[in-house]
Amino acid sequence: MRLEEASEEFHDFFDRHYAELARLAYLLTGEPDAADDIAADALVALWQHWDRFRAARHPLAYARGVVANLVRERIRSAVRERRRIALFWSRAPEAIDLPDMPGTLDVRAALARLPFRKRACVVLRHAFDLSEKDTAMALGISVGTVKSQTSKAMAELERLLGAAATGEPVMGGRTR
Repeated sequence: MRLEEASEEFHDFFDRHYAELARLAYLLTGEPDAADDIAADALVALWQHWDRFRAARHPLAYARGVVANLVRERIRSAVRERRRIALFWSRAPEAIDLPDMPGTLDVRAALARLPFRKRACVVLRHAFDLSEKDTAMALGISVGTVKSQTSKAMAELERLLGAAATGEPVMGGRTR
């Protein structure tokens, strides 16, 4: 394929899917600036391997998988950095600040408390309305794992949102 044709295809893909990929990154991270960066990084990675990307059976699922992997990498990196800083500045056990739980816990805050895989399954299934099969392809996991992770995540969200609505304390901080 000529470079000009590949460039046109890439720009077409970018125009059609950048906003969706940025939205996926935003829903997985909750950070608008990070979402733009992640979507841009994903598209750079796709461009660098455009021939492989074009040959994929489901290119959009492949792109979503790249975004999900970049988010996972960013979360892990942030956790490692926080641990390094905590070890450097304090030898005492780190105090845990429980979130202030007003009467209502919104869905985004509840999503942020879920582990990455559960959060990704819920976001792809419900916010993006993907099938279990498409979600599995995007995350590189089995359909059965999508089903179980989504079910467990929904139960956890119900528990978090129900506890917040009744004013009960919800213990623990954000999970990875």
